[in-house]
Amino acid sequence: MRSATLPLLLLLASAALAQVTPGRRAAMKADLACEVDAMKKQIQVMVDSVFSFGELGFQEEETSKYLTGILEKEGFTIERGAAGIPTAWVASWGSGKPVIALGSDIDCIPQASQKPAVAWHEPMIEGAPGHGEGHNSGVPLNIAAALAVKKVMMREKLSGTIRLWPGVAEEQLGTKAYYVRAGMFKDVDIVLFAHVASSFGAEYGPVGGTGMVSVEYRFNGETAHSAGAPWRGRSALDAVELMNVGWNYRREHLRVGHRSHYVITNGGDQPNVVPRNAAVWYYFREADYPHVMDLWKIGDQMAQGAALMTGTTFDSRVLGAAWPGFFSKPVAEAMTENIKKVGMPVWSEADQTMAKAVQRELKQPEKGLSLKVAELRAPKTDDDDQAASIGPMGGESDDIGDISWNVPTIVLRYPANISGTPDTIGRTPLRWPRRSRIKV
Repeated sequence: MRSATLPLLLLLASAALAQVTPGRRAAMKADLACEVDAMKKQIQVMVDSVFSFGELGFQEEETSKYLTGILEKEGFTIERGAAGIPTAWVASWGSGKPVIALGSDIDCIPQASQKPAVAWHEPMIEGAPGHGEGHNSGVPLNIAAALAVKKVMMREKLSGTIRLWPGVAEEQLGTKAYYVRAGMFKDVDIVLFAHVASSFGAEYGPVGGTGMVSVEYRFNGETAHSAGAPWRGRSALDAVELMNVGWNYRREHLRVGHRSHYVITNGGDQPNVVPRNAAVWYYFREADYPHVMDLWKIGDQMAQGAALMTGTTFDSRVLGAAWPGFFSKPVAEAMTENIKKVGMPVWSEADQTMAKAVQRELKQPEKGLSLKVAELRAPKTDDDDQAASIGPMGGESDDIGDISWNVPTIVLRYPANISGTPDTIGRTPLRWPRRSRIKV
Protein backbone atom coordinates (compact mmCIF):
# COMPACT_ATOMS: atom_id res chain seq x y z
CA MET A 1 0.00 0.00 0.00
CA ARG A 2 3.07 2.26 -0.02
CA SER A 3 2.35 3.80 -3.44
CA ALA A 4 -1.26 4.50 -2.51
CA THR A 5 -0.38 5.94 0.90
CA LEU A 6 2.41 8.27 -0.16
CA PRO A 7 0.49 10.81 -2.32
CA LEU A 8 -2.06 11.24 0.46
CA LEU A 9 0.73 11.49 3.02
CA LEU A 10 2.71 14.02 0.95
CA LEU A 11 -0.31 16.24 0.38
CA LEU A 12 -1.22 16.05 4.05
CA ALA A 13 2.39 16.88 4.84
CA SER A 14 2.38 19.84 2.43
CA ALA A 15 -0.43 21.42 4.40
CA ALA A 16 0.97 20.54 7.81
CA LEU A 17 4.54 21.53 6.89
CA ALA A 18 3.67 24.87 5.29
CA GLN A 19 5.26 26.49 8.35
CA VAL A 20 8.79 25.41 7.36
CA THR A 21 11.11 26.39 4.50
CA PRO A 22 10.75 24.60 1.13
CA GLY A 23 14.13 22.90 1.51
CA ARG A 24 13.34 21.62 4.96
CA ARG A 25 9.90 20.54 3.75
CA ALA A 26 11.42 18.38 0.99
CA ALA A 27 13.68 16.64 3.52
CA MET A 28 10.71 15.99 5.80
CA LYS A 29 8.74 14.44 2.94
CA ALA A 30 11.63 12.07 2.31
CA ASP A 31 11.50 11.12 5.99
CA LEU A 32 7.80 10.43 5.64
CA ALA A 33 8.39 7.92 2.85
CA CYS A 34 10.69 6.00 5.18
CA GLU A 35 8.04 6.09 7.89
CA VAL A 36 5.53 4.45 5.54
CA ASP A 37 8.01 1.75 4.59
CA ALA A 38 8.50 1.00 8.27
CA MET A 39 4.72 0.52 8.67
CA LYS A 40 4.36 -1.92 5.77
CA LYS A 41 3.51 -4.92 7.93
CA GLN A 42 1.16 -2.90 10.16
CA ILE A 43 -0.71 -1.54 7.15
CA GLN A 44 -1.28 -5.01 5.73
CA VAL A 45 -2.50 -6.32 9.08
CA MET A 46 -5.03 -3.46 9.22
CA VAL A 47 -6.22 -4.10 5.66
CA ASP A 48 -6.66 -7.83 6.30
CA SER A 49 -8.31 -7.29 9.69
CA VAL A 50 -10.97 -4.93 8.33
CA PHE A 51 -11.55 -7.37 5.47
CA SER A 52 -12.16 -10.15 7.97
CA PHE A 53 -14.94 -8.23 9.74
CA GLY A 54 -16.98 -7.66 6.56
CA GLU A 55 -19.80 -5.63 8.15
CA LEU A 56 -22.76 -4.10 6.32
CA GLY A 57 -23.75 -0.46 6.55
CA PHE A 58 -24.72 0.77 10.04
CA GLN A 59 -23.40 -2.54 11.43
CA GLU A 60 -19.68 -1.71 11.36
CA GLU A 61 -19.28 -2.41 15.08
CA GLU A 62 -16.10 -4.52 15.11
CA THR A 63 -14.55 -2.48 12.29
CA SER A 64 -15.00 0.79 14.17
CA LYS A 65 -13.87 -0.72 17.48
CA TYR A 66 -10.70 -2.04 15.85
CA LEU A 67 -9.77 1.16 13.96
CA THR A 68 -10.50 3.54 16.82
CA GLY A 69 -8.55 1.26 19.16
CA ILE A 70 -5.45 1.67 16.98
CA LEU A 71 -5.84 5.43 16.82
CA GLU A 72 -6.51 5.74 20.55
CA LYS A 73 -3.26 3.91 21.32
CA GLU A 74 -1.47 6.39 19.05
CA GLY A 75 -2.72 9.36 21.07
CA PHE A 76 -5.78 10.36 19.05
CA THR A 77 -8.87 11.60 20.86
CA ILE A 78 -11.94 9.61 19.77
CA GLU A 79 -15.47 10.99 19.55
CA ARG A 80 -17.76 7.98 19.14
CA GLY A 81 -21.33 8.11 17.87
CA ALA A 82 -20.56 11.11 15.66
CA ALA A 83 -23.63 12.86 14.24
CA GLY A 84 -25.79 10.50 16.32
CA ILE A 85 -24.72 7.48 14.24
CA PRO A 86 -23.62 4.57 16.47
CA THR A 87 -20.78 3.27 14.28
CA ALA A 88 -19.50 6.71 13.22
CA TRP A 89 -16.55 8.40 14.93
CA VAL A 90 -14.02 11.20 14.62
CA ALA A 91 -10.39 10.72 15.65
CA SER A 92 -8.40 13.92 16.30
CA TRP A 93 -4.79 14.73 17.07
CA GLY A 94 -2.96 18.05 17.32
CA SER A 95 -4.18 21.63 17.69
CA GLY A 96 -4.61 24.75 15.65
CA LYS A 97 -4.58 25.27 11.91
CA PRO A 98 -4.61 23.80 9.36
CA VAL A 99 -7.31 21.22 10.08
CA ILE A 100 -7.02 18.33 7.60
CA ALA A 101 -9.70 15.62 7.59
CA LEU A 102 -8.98 12.18 6.10
CA GLY A 103 -11.97 10.03 5.18
CA SER A 104 -12.72 6.67 3.59
CA ASP A 105 -15.61 4.19 3.67
CA ILE A 106 -15.74 1.10 5.92
CA ASP A 107 -18.96 -0.77 5.06
CA CYS A 108 -19.19 -3.88 2.88
CA ILE A 109 -21.89 -5.21 0.56
CA PRO A 110 -24.36 -8.11 0.73
CA GLN A 111 -23.44 -11.59 -0.51
CA ALA A 112 -19.87 -10.63 -1.40
CA SER A 113 -18.01 -13.07 0.84
CA GLN A 114 -14.92 -14.24 -1.03
CA LYS A 115 -11.75 -16.20 -0.38
CA PRO A 116 -8.63 -14.05 -0.86
CA ALA A 117 -6.34 -14.60 -3.85
CA VAL A 118 -8.91 -16.64 -5.80
CA ALA A 119 -9.68 -15.48 -9.35
CA TRP A 120 -13.22 -16.91 -9.43
CA HIS A 121 -16.24 -16.61 -7.17
CA GLU A 122 -15.59 -18.75 -4.10
CA PRO A 123 -17.19 -17.39 -0.91
CA MET A 124 -15.74 -18.09 2.52
CA ILE A 125 -19.34 -18.27 3.77
CA GLU A 126 -22.10 -18.72 1.20
CA GLY A 127 -24.49 -15.76 1.18
CA ALA A 128 -22.48 -13.74 3.71
CA PRO A 129 -21.52 -10.10 3.18
CA GLY A 130 -18.00 -9.14 2.20
CA HIS A 131 -15.71 -6.36 1.00
CA GLY A 132 -16.49 -6.63 -2.71
CA GLU A 133 -15.75 -2.92 -3.17
CA GLY A 134 -12.53 -2.71 -1.24
CA HIS A 135 -13.71 -0.57 1.67
CA ASN A 136 -11.34 -2.60 3.85
CA SER A 137 -8.29 -0.68 2.58
CA GLY A 138 -9.12 3.04 2.70
CA VAL A 139 -9.05 3.83 6.41
CA PRO A 140 -5.86 1.77 6.95
CA LEU A 141 -4.28 3.88 4.19
CA ASN A 142 -5.41 7.05 5.99
CA ILE A 143 -4.16 5.83 9.35
CA ALA A 144 -0.71 5.14 7.91
CA ALA A 145 -0.53 8.64 6.42
CA ALA A 146 -1.77 10.26 9.64
CA LEU A 147 0.68 8.41 11.89
CA ALA A 148 3.65 9.26 9.69
CA VAL A 149 2.78 12.98 9.54
CA LYS A 150 2.01 13.03 13.27
CA LYS A 151 5.50 11.76 14.05
CA VAL A 152 7.15 14.49 11.99
CA MET A 153 4.88 17.21 13.41
CA MET A 154 5.79 16.15 16.95
CA ARG A 155 9.49 16.13 16.17
CA GLU A 156 9.37 19.55 14.50
CA LYS A 157 6.87 21.03 17.00
CA LEU A 158 4.45 22.06 14.24
CA SER A 159 0.89 23.22 14.75
CA GLY A 160 -2.04 21.65 12.94
CA THR A 161 -4.86 19.19 13.48
CA ILE A 162 -5.29 15.78 11.84
CA ARG A 163 -8.75 14.21 11.85
CA LEU A 164 -9.89 10.83 10.58
CA TRP A 165 -13.47 9.75 10.01
CA PRO A 166 -15.19 6.75 8.37
CA GLY A 167 -17.79 6.63 5.65
CA VAL A 168 -20.50 4.61 7.39
CA ALA A 169 -23.18 2.93 5.22
CA GLU A 170 -21.83 4.49 2.02
CA GLU A 171 -23.54 1.79 -0.03
CA GLN A 172 -26.86 3.20 1.24
CA LEU A 173 -25.61 6.83 1.01
CA GLY A 174 -26.73 7.03 4.59
CA THR A 175 -24.45 9.29 6.63
CA LYS A 176 -22.28 12.00 5.07
CA ALA A 177 -25.16 14.49 4.77
CA TYR A 178 -25.77 13.96 8.50
CA TYR A 179 -22.06 14.59 9.16
CA VAL A 180 -22.34 17.94 7.40
CA ARG A 181 -25.51 18.90 9.27
CA ALA A 182 -23.88 17.98 12.59
CA GLY A 183 -21.04 20.43 11.88
CA MET A 184 -18.26 17.87 11.58
CA PHE A 185 -16.48 19.95 8.92
CA LYS A 186 -17.19 23.51 10.09
CA ASP A 187 -13.58 24.20 11.06
CA VAL A 188 -11.96 21.86 8.51
CA ASP A 189 -9.71 23.41 5.85
CA ILE A 190 -9.37 20.43 3.47
CA VAL A 191 -10.96 16.98 3.17
CA LEU A 192 -8.82 14.27 1.58
CA PHE A 193 -10.96 11.26 0.74
CA ALA A 194 -9.58 7.93 -0.49
CA HIS A 195 -11.33 5.27 -2.59
CA VAL A 196 -10.14 2.17 -4.43
CA ALA A 197 -9.90 2.21 -8.23
CA SER A 198 -7.97 0.52 -11.01
CA SER A 199 -6.28 3.85 -11.80
CA PHE A 200 -4.18 6.27 -9.75
CA GLY A 201 -5.29 9.87 -9.76
CA ALA A 202 -7.53 12.70 -8.65
CA GLU A 203 -10.12 14.89 -10.41
CA TYR A 204 -11.69 18.28 -9.97
CA GLY A 205 -14.98 19.98 -10.71
CA PRO A 206 -17.98 17.79 -11.56
CA VAL A 207 -16.43 14.38 -12.16
CA GLY A 208 -19.11 12.46 -14.03
CA GLY A 209 -20.91 10.67 -11.23
CA THR A 210 -24.55 11.13 -10.33
CA GLY A 211 -26.60 12.58 -7.53
CA MET A 212 -29.17 10.29 -5.99
CA VAL A 213 -32.12 9.98 -3.68
CA SER A 214 -33.00 6.64 -2.07
CA VAL A 215 -36.73 6.27 -1.36
CA GLU A 216 -38.82 3.42 0.00
CA TYR A 217 -42.53 3.36 -0.94
CA ARG A 218 -44.76 1.53 1.55
CA PHE A 219 -48.27 0.50 0.46
CA ASN A 220 -51.13 -0.40 2.80
CA GLY A 221 -54.25 -2.38 1.82
CA GLU A 222 -56.66 -4.87 3.36
CA THR A 223 -55.90 -8.50 4.02
CA ALA A 224 -58.13 -11.43 3.12
CA HIS A 225 -57.89 -15.15 2.40
CA SER A 226 -56.56 -15.40 -1.13
CA ALA A 227 -58.84 -18.39 -1.98
CA GLY A 228 -61.75 -18.03 0.46
CA ALA A 229 -62.64 -14.36 0.00
CA PRO A 230 -60.17 -12.59 -2.26
CA TRP A 231 -62.77 -9.90 -3.16
CA ARG A 232 -62.44 -8.56 0.37
CA GLY A 233 -58.74 -7.88 -0.06
CA ARG A 234 -56.84 -4.84 -1.33
CA SER A 235 -53.39 -6.11 -2.22
CA ALA A 236 -50.48 -3.87 -1.29
CA LEU A 237 -48.26 -6.17 -3.36
CA ASP A 238 -50.40 -5.49 -6.44
CA ALA A 239 -49.69 -1.80 -5.89
CA VAL A 240 -45.96 -2.41 -5.69
CA GLU A 241 -46.00 -4.44 -8.89
CA LEU A 242 -48.08 -1.88 -10.75
CA MET A 243 -45.76 0.91 -9.65
CA ASN A 244 -42.79 -1.04 -10.99
CA VAL A 245 -44.56 -1.77 -14.27
CA GLY A 246 -45.42 1.91 -14.66
CA TRP A 247 -41.86 2.97 -13.92
CA ASN A 248 -40.42 0.52 -16.43
CA TYR A 249 -42.70 1.85 -19.16
CA ARG A 250 -41.66 5.40 -18.28
CA ARG A 251 -37.94 4.62 -18.57
CA GLU A 252 -37.99 5.01 -22.35
CA HIS A 253 -39.01 8.63 -21.95
CA LEU A 254 -36.40 9.66 -19.38
CA ARG A 255 -32.99 11.16 -20.16
CA VAL A 256 -30.50 8.61 -21.46
CA GLY A 257 -28.06 9.31 -18.63
CA HIS A 258 -30.50 8.67 -15.80
CA ARG A 259 -30.18 5.52 -13.69
CA SER A 260 -32.93 3.97 -11.59
CA HIS A 261 -33.29 0.61 -9.87
CA TYR A 262 -35.49 -1.02 -7.26
CA VAL A 263 -35.89 -4.04 -5.01
CA ILE A 264 -39.05 -5.26 -3.30
CA THR A 265 -38.31 -5.11 0.42
CA ASN A 266 -41.67 -6.50 1.56
CA GLY A 267 -43.75 -8.72 -0.72
CA GLY A 268 -46.18 -10.15 1.81
CA ASP A 269 -46.06 -13.17 4.09
CA GLN A 270 -47.45 -16.18 2.20
CA PRO A 271 -49.46 -16.77 -0.98
CA ASN A 272 -52.79 -17.60 0.63
CA VAL A 273 -52.96 -14.26 2.44
CA VAL A 274 -53.62 -11.06 0.48
CA PRO A 275 -50.72 -8.77 1.53
CA ARG A 276 -51.92 -5.91 3.68
CA ASN A 277 -48.45 -4.32 3.56
CA ALA A 278 -45.80 -4.25 0.85
CA ALA A 279 -42.84 -2.02 0.05
CA VAL A 280 -40.43 -1.25 -2.76
CA TRP A 281 -37.08 0.57 -2.45
CA TYR A 282 -35.96 2.86 -5.32
CA TYR A 283 -32.69 4.57 -6.21
CA PHE A 284 -33.21 7.63 -8.46
CA ARG A 285 -29.95 8.85 -10.02
CA GLU A 286 -29.26 11.84 -12.26
CA ALA A 287 -26.50 14.27 -13.10
CA ASP A 288 -27.73 17.23 -11.07
CA TYR A 289 -30.13 18.21 -8.31
CA PRO A 290 -33.08 19.40 -10.50
CA HIS A 291 -33.10 16.19 -12.52
CA VAL A 292 -32.81 14.01 -9.39
CA MET A 293 -35.83 15.83 -7.98
CA ASP A 294 -37.72 15.31 -11.26
CA LEU A 295 -37.18 11.55 -11.01
CA TRP A 296 -38.38 11.56 -7.42
CA LYS A 297 -41.52 13.45 -8.42
CA ILE A 298 -42.24 10.91 -11.17
CA GLY A 299 -41.73 8.10 -8.66
CA ASP A 300 -44.31 9.71 -6.36
CA GLN A 301 -46.74 9.97 -9.28
CA MET A 302 -46.27 6.29 -10.11
CA ALA A 303 -46.98 5.37 -6.48
CA GLN A 304 -50.11 7.52 -6.47
CA GLY A 305 -51.36 5.85 -9.64
CA ALA A 306 -50.65 2.37 -8.31
CA ALA A 307 -52.53 3.17 -5.09
CA LEU A 308 -55.55 4.46 -7.04
CA MET A 309 -55.65 1.34 -9.22
CA THR A 310 -55.58 -1.02 -6.23
CA GLY A 311 -57.63 0.84 -3.64
CA THR A 312 -54.61 1.09 -1.34
CA THR A 313 -52.76 3.94 0.31
CA PHE A 314 -49.05 4.64 0.53
CA ASP A 315 -46.40 6.66 2.26
CA SER A 316 -42.69 7.02 1.53
CA ARG A 317 -39.50 7.65 3.41
CA VAL A 318 -36.08 8.85 2.30
CA LEU A 319 -33.36 6.34 3.22
CA GLY A 320 -30.37 8.18 1.81
CA ALA A 321 -29.24 10.87 -0.60
CA ALA A 322 -26.15 12.23 -2.31
CA TRP A 323 -25.42 15.41 -4.18
CA PRO A 324 -23.25 15.17 -7.29
CA GLY A 325 -19.67 15.93 -6.31
CA PHE A 326 -17.77 19.11 -7.11
CA PHE A 327 -14.09 18.82 -6.20
CA SER A 328 -11.31 21.33 -5.59
CA LYS A 329 -9.02 22.12 -8.50
CA PRO A 330 -6.03 23.43 -6.44
CA VAL A 331 -6.10 20.42 -4.12
CA ALA A 332 -6.49 17.99 -7.05
CA GLU A 333 -3.53 19.62 -8.81
CA ALA A 334 -1.39 19.30 -5.69
CA MET A 335 -2.43 15.67 -5.23
CA THR A 336 -1.64 14.88 -8.87
CA GLU A 337 1.89 16.30 -8.53
CA ASN A 338 2.47 14.09 -5.50
CA ILE A 339 1.08 11.06 -7.35
CA LYS A 340 3.54 11.72 -10.19
CA LYS A 341 6.42 11.81 -7.72
CA VAL A 342 5.41 8.46 -6.27
CA GLY A 343 4.39 6.70 -9.49
CA MET A 344 2.47 3.49 -9.98
CA PRO A 345 3.18 0.38 -7.91
CA VAL A 346 5.71 -2.00 -9.43
CA TRP A 347 3.50 -4.96 -10.27
CA SER A 348 5.03 -8.41 -10.13
CA GLU A 349 4.46 -11.10 -12.73
CA ALA A 350 2.16 -12.84 -10.23
CA ASP A 351 0.12 -9.64 -9.85
CA GLN A 352 -0.40 -9.35 -13.60
CA THR A 353 -1.20 -13.06 -13.94
CA MET A 354 -3.88 -12.77 -11.27
CA ALA A 355 -5.37 -9.66 -12.88
CA LYS A 356 -5.56 -11.25 -16.33
CA ALA A 357 -7.07 -14.41 -14.87
CA VAL A 358 -9.86 -12.36 -13.28
CA GLN A 359 -10.45 -10.46 -16.53
CA ARG A 360 -10.59 -13.76 -18.44
CA GLU A 361 -13.07 -15.16 -15.89
CA LEU A 362 -15.29 -12.11 -16.38
CA LYS A 363 -14.90 -12.20 -20.18
CA GLN A 364 -13.15 -8.83 -20.24
CA PRO A 365 -10.11 -7.75 -22.31
CA GLU A 366 -7.01 -9.20 -20.64
CA LYS A 367 -5.17 -5.91 -20.12
CA GLY A 368 -3.74 -6.71 -16.72
CA LEU A 369 -2.98 -3.96 -14.23
CA SER A 370 -2.53 -0.32 -15.18
CA LEU A 371 1.03 0.89 -15.61
CA LYS A 372 0.48 4.64 -15.96
CA VAL A 373 -0.63 7.34 -13.57
CA ALA A 374 -3.92 8.94 -14.63
CA GLU A 375 -3.71 12.42 -16.12
CA LEU A 376 -5.50 15.28 -14.41
CA ARG A 377 -8.27 16.10 -16.88
CA ALA A 378 -10.53 19.11 -17.06
CA PRO A 379 -14.18 18.30 -16.32
CA LYS A 380 -16.49 17.80 -19.29
CA THR A 381 -19.18 20.38 -19.96
CA ASP A 382 -22.37 20.03 -21.99
CA ASP A 383 -22.01 22.99 -24.31
CA ASP A 384 -24.71 22.22 -26.85
CA ASP A 385 -28.44 21.91 -26.26
CA GLN A 386 -28.63 18.31 -27.47
CA ALA A 387 -25.91 17.13 -25.09
CA ALA A 388 -27.58 18.99 -22.23
CA SER A 389 -30.95 17.40 -22.97
CA ILE A 390 -29.49 13.89 -23.08
CA GLY A 391 -27.38 14.40 -19.97
CA PRO A 392 -24.14 12.67 -18.94
CA MET A 393 -23.96 8.92 -19.45
CA GLY A 394 -24.89 7.90 -15.93
CA GLY A 395 -22.47 6.74 -13.30
CA GLU A 396 -22.20 5.84 -9.65
CA SER A 397 -23.17 7.99 -6.67
CA ASP A 398 -21.20 8.72 -3.51
CA ASP A 399 -22.26 10.93 -0.64
CA ILE A 400 -18.78 12.46 -0.49
CA GLY A 401 -20.45 14.93 -2.85
CA ASP A 402 -22.37 16.44 0.08
CA ILE A 403 -19.07 17.23 1.81
CA SER A 404 -17.48 18.60 -1.38
CA TRP A 405 -19.99 21.47 -1.50
CA ASN A 406 -19.10 22.53 2.05
CA VAL A 407 -15.30 22.29 2.27
CA PRO A 408 -12.52 21.94 -0.35
CA THR A 409 -12.43 18.19 -1.07
CA ILE A 410 -10.78 15.73 -3.41
CA VAL A 411 -10.93 11.97 -3.87
CA LEU A 412 -7.65 10.07 -4.17
CA ARG A 413 -8.38 7.06 -6.36
CA TYR A 414 -5.68 4.54 -5.60
CA PRO A 415 -4.87 1.38 -7.63
CA ALA A 416 -6.29 -1.52 -5.63
CA ASN A 417 -8.64 -2.98 -8.24
CA ILE A 418 -8.55 -4.67 -11.63
CA SER A 419 -9.97 -2.83 -14.63
CA GLY A 420 -13.03 -4.38 -16.23
CA THR A 421 -14.48 -5.78 -13.00
CA PRO A 422 -17.90 -4.87 -11.60
CA ASP A 423 -17.81 -2.51 -8.65
CA THR A 424 -20.06 -4.20 -6.12
CA ILE A 425 -19.78 -7.97 -6.44
CA GLY A 426 -17.37 -10.29 -4.72
CA ARG A 427 -15.36 -11.11 -7.83
CA THR A 428 -12.73 -8.43 -7.62
CA PRO A 429 -9.67 -10.02 -6.00
CA LEU A 430 -7.60 -6.83 -5.95
CA ARG A 431 -10.21 -5.54 -3.56
CA TRP A 432 -9.57 -8.44 -1.23
CA PRO A 433 -6.62 -8.80 1.18
CA ARG A 434 -3.20 -8.88 -0.37
CA ARG A 435 -1.47 -12.05 0.82
CA SER A 436 0.00 -13.57 -2.33
CA ARG A 437 -1.53 -11.31 -4.86
CA ILE A 438 -1.04 -7.57 -4.93
CA LYS A 439 0.97 -4.72 -3.48
CA VAL A 440 -1.65 -2.32 -2.15
